[in-house]
Amino acid sequence: MNIAHHVARVARTHPRHPAIVFEGASIDFANLDSDAARLARSLVEAGVTAGDRVALYLPNIPAFPLAYLAVQRVGAVAVSLNSTLTTDEVHYILNDCGARIVFTVGELVQNVPLDRCPTLTHIVQCEGETGAAVPLADWLTGGFSSGPMTARKAREPAAILYTSGTTGRPKGATLTVGNVVSNARTTVRTMGFRRDDKVAAFLPLFHVFSQNVLMNAAFEAGSTLLLFRRVDPRLILRTIETERATLLFAVPTIYSTLLTMRLEDYDLSALRYVVSGAAPLPDELVHRWQARTGQPIYQGYGLTETSPLTNVNLPGQHRVGSVGKCVEGVETRIVDASDQEVPPGEWGEICFRGPGVMQGYWNRPEESELAMRGGWLHTGDIGRLDEEGYLFIVDRVKDMINVAGLKVWPAEIEQALYRHPDVREAAVYAAPHRTRGEQVWADVVPKDRVALTPNDVLAFCRQHLAPYKVPHRVNIVDALPKSATGKVLKRVLRERAAIAGRQGIRSRDQA
Repeated sequence: MNIAHHVARVARTHPRHPAIVFEGASIDFANLDSDAARLARSLVEAGVTAGDRVALYLPNIPAFPLAYLAVQRVGAVAVSLNSTLTTDEVHYILNDCGARIVFTVGELVQNVPLDRCPTLTHIVQCEGETGAAVPLADWLTGGFSSGPMTARKAREPAAILYTSGTTGRPKGATLTVGNVVSNARTTVRTMGFRRDDKVAAFLPLFHVFSQNVLMNAAFEAGSTLLLFRRVDPRLILRTIETERATLLFAVPTIYSTLLTMRLEDYDLSALRYVVSGAAPLPDELVHRWQARTGQPIYQGYGLTETSPLTNVNLPGQHRVGSVGKCVEGVETRIVDASDQEVPPGEWGEICFRGPGVMQGYWNRPEESELAMRGGWLHTGDIGRLDEEGYLFIVDRVKDMINVAGLKVWPAEIEQALYRHPDVREAAVYAAPHRTRGEQVWADVVPKDRVALTPNDVLAFCRQHLAPYKVPHRVNIVDALPKSATGKVLKRVLRERAAIAGRQGIRSRDQA
């Protein structure tokens, strides 16, 4: 077994079928496979052996899937680094995983501290002017078009994807060969990927959603990956039209952005399946998208630790507001604070077991044991199952706001805010309070050219929410802080609120 077998198989059966389309150029499966083989041979010559870690510190360019495939061919472990990380963050991850080689680009190479990473032997630069780094072209010039394809066992590690670190230092979720292969095949079967599909891939490949649900599933099905260097809404819509893209995967904030565009100016009729993941999808966005395009958005769910797909809505099996039923092989249960399963309809912590659940966190046995106690992955997400097995996400445990002992779930308030006709985006989070412990704050991005005030928002909330859920403070902002995948960074908002709260306390004390 080897993850790279999917590309090698399509290269044999349909060699000239396009695997990747990027910035006007097409790479067919035969060329992708032969280049991956050449690069794999160069990795071996550089001393990489099975189990070694090789880091991919890359934006969305063809070098990412190329390097990923080469790493898999030699039996090494692909370590994905967020391309927005700084030097200190890169230094931490490279040393935490003990990377031997890092693939990067000219604009990022300065963030790789070679002198502070004792296991690192080579920096391979895939784009831009090279200095001390090895140009990727040098590792692709060998005369061999067939390189190693190491036989792997299903339980052997294949990829390490670092979590965002919202609760501390990032942890490396270790996915095995079996995790990745089973998830890619399940995605293909569940979502009906076909060879004639064209998959719009603008979400970053360093993230598990794009890496496995888009890239690996597309290669497994022999589909074409329409690769975007970055999220550019006009380019995305234009490419969907001109390339006749059939599958669209995005996160809620991107759908919110696309809804600000003149969608009627683009022919999106080739799209047959539109999916949202990585964050809760407000019902209002679903209704607005369907009204504008005539197509539903099918919400799905998963985590880095589950490779990621666990649940998804499908045509004919779609319940708005839910993230769908479990995919094949995955079991779900909802548990209370004592890890006891609760009946359908009651909320608690979501737990999973199945073939996509990670091996554990890299070199963190205690945290791995805690996360996967009792044979189930404990997600930290709060949800409920209905009688038919549809999963509904309530919120993250860590995002819950405790207002004088009353539980407030930000997602519920955000759902209400999105129903306001002048709200484009909203984020609700906890701010400290001297007597009640925490209070509700909301940051709201208004729609373009709308003069929205905090009082407007508060009046709307009072009409639709119980008094204890109404935000204590509303901030009208130009933008929300987001990760590279478009997920709102609640951690950043809470930190800002905590600083403002401390400053306010000091001001009152001085007065």
